[in-house]
Amino acid sequence: MSVKLIIVDDHQMFREGLVNLLSASGKVEVLAQAKNGKEAVEKALQLKPDVVLMDIGIPIMNGVEATKKILQEDTDIKVLALSMYENKEYIKDILDAGASGYILKNSPFDQLLSAILSVSEGNKYLSKKVTDIIIQDYLTMNKGRRALNQLSERELEVLKLYAEGKTSSEIAGQLFISVKTVGTHKQHLLKKLKLKTNADIIKFAIKEGLVSGEF
Repeated sequence: MSVKLIIVDDHQMFREGLVNLLSASGKVEVLAQAKNGKEAVEKALQLKPDVVLMDIGIPIMNGVEATKKILQEDTDIKVLALSMYENKEYIKDILDAGASGYILKNSPFDQLLSAILSVSEGNKYLSKKVTDIIIQDYLTMNKGRRALNQLSERELEVLKLYAEGKTSSEIAGQLFISVKTVGTHKQHLLKKLKLKTNADIIKFAIKEGLVSGEF
């Protein structure tokens, strides 16, 4: 029994190429194509495919929002992201929206077909490159957390205040310590975190979720 599929992408030639390849496999039946997120939602809810092959950078409604809307209405439909983006944020956003997998457009066709079949059976699928990106992000995040664990409670306070744009004098006044002591804490935390400037402190704090980046 073939997998019923909808292809969502804003490039017609790319869509039609996929239709030909997937149809020729004998394992996939392409029910429809959609060139934007709005069409994707409408056709998915009308035709009830097994899998929606979803691009992210599509007009009117992007792939992340379209995925959310489809799965809010019908959790039996599976969404497989097919994207050119190797950015961890795009990967995280569409997986958080409920997509069952993520594969890059430069992947071999047989890998795409395997991904579609796997997702249709209720499995999760990430191509090797995407898995590597997620693992690297996890390791980087943990490295930052391990570095934070080296800081004393006071050093962490000073870090957060610098990251919020406070001056040494303002930090001294807020923590009821001398400016010299603030400077000492700053030198210690810079050394432990292997940072050099206030700009580095701000970037690190935002990355680790210590501040929002909106002051």
